[in-house]
Amino acid sequence: MLRSMFSAISGLKAHQTKMDVTGNNIANVNTVGYKAQSTVFEAALSQMLRAGGAPAEGSGGSNPAQVGLGVKVAGISTNWAQGATQTTGRATDFMIEGDGFFVVQSGTQQLFTRSGSFGFDAAGNMLTDSGAILQGWTADIDGQVDANGPIGDLKIPFGQGTEPRATGTGSLMGNLSAAAETGKRVESSITMYDSLGKEVPVTYAFEKTAGGWDLMVTGPGGDLLDEPVQLSFSGSGRLTALASDGTALDDLDFELDTLPAGWTGPVTIDLGAVTQYGSPTTVVADKQNGYSAGVLESFSLGNDGTITGVFSNRQTKVLGQLALATFANPGGLEKSGSSTYRPANNSGLPLIGQAGTGGRGVLNAGALEMSNVDLAEEFTGLIVAQRGFQANSRVITSSDEILQDLVNLKR
Repeated sequence: MLRSMFSAISGLKAHQTKMDVTGNNIANVNTVGYKAQSTVFEAALSQMLRAGGAPAEGSGGSNPAQVGLGVKVAGISTNWAQGATQTTGRATDFMIEGDGFFVVQSGTQQLFTRSGSFGFDAAGNMLTDSGAILQGWTADIDGQVDANGPIGDLKIPFGQGTEPRATGTGSLMGNLSAAAETGKRVESSITMYDSLGKEVPVTYAFEKTAGGWDLMVTGPGGDLLDEPVQLSFSGSGRLTALASDGTALDDLDFELDTLPAGWTGPVTIDLGAVTQYGSPTTVVADKQNGYSAGVLESFSLGNDGTITGVFSNRQTKVLGQLALATFANPGGLEKSGSSTYRPANNSGLPLIGQAGTGGRGVLNAGALEMSNVDLAEEFTGLIVAQRGFQANSRVITSSDEILQDLVNLKR
């Protein structure tokens, strides 16, 4: 009789654990990156009442007779299915679509999380709400990321400046009308930059001649060409570029002869996209590769985790790249609080690399992965746990009543 009571007690404990797990799932129904858990039961040891016997001549075999001694919790498993996407619009909210974990540093511990809600501290470190610093690779001065190197703290250096770049190349594109009269003048202006990043207004002027067009370039100090560049066109309207001395220009490019003070290198102008058709004149100075000094104003995140800074001079530069980690057995990770995990004996070592490689998921900026808890399933689990607890409690009361009847045999 006592066996049934102790078996029922183990059932009460096991179903209480199931209730605890279900309650925790419901409590975290809106926790970013939370993964639902489920309780797995297994039978406890059994007491042998009679061993089984093998068949013999003239008699059959017998099966063993065993009485179970209750139930125990075999394990608490985690459902690693993808959670729903919640769009937030925040540039520092990142979502992993697929497998993988963000790598964060909390003191001396390297931890891992699916929660992609990050912010900044006074030093520009990207960190979780609990203060763990996001890890990745910082780009060098040229914007190159070495994903084979060690990871470290990721920073977004708002207010950081970039050096200016002197204009070294420029280009023109569009049409010079074949129907234009001799002496017709067409101008197009563009801003270039000297070695200190100062703006230098430059004007291209085309003047129609009997044999084609003459190109003159002027800046703040006057003409930037010793002589006009003489341009002629084939019968199909394509440019046949000629220098002032009648020789062909190399690849339809030419260099400015005179540069304003402060410029340290030549400026090469590309004319390859200029044509002469019968349509109206549309020629414009469309490009130049210089820029002034600027400061970091904002950033964006690519699907591979690349963080690209946007500067006040309209230039962009790679600042770094987020690192993601995968495990051979994520179910073996230990929870360490604040929605983070740490490696354990059965998880395997973290395999750290770039998003979208090695089985790692891709990243989505401006969105968060929500909890994958299914409330309908959890409420059903509540009913199952409650009924299981009630049934085991009935076993205890029934056993008690039988024991009471046994005691009452002696009046």
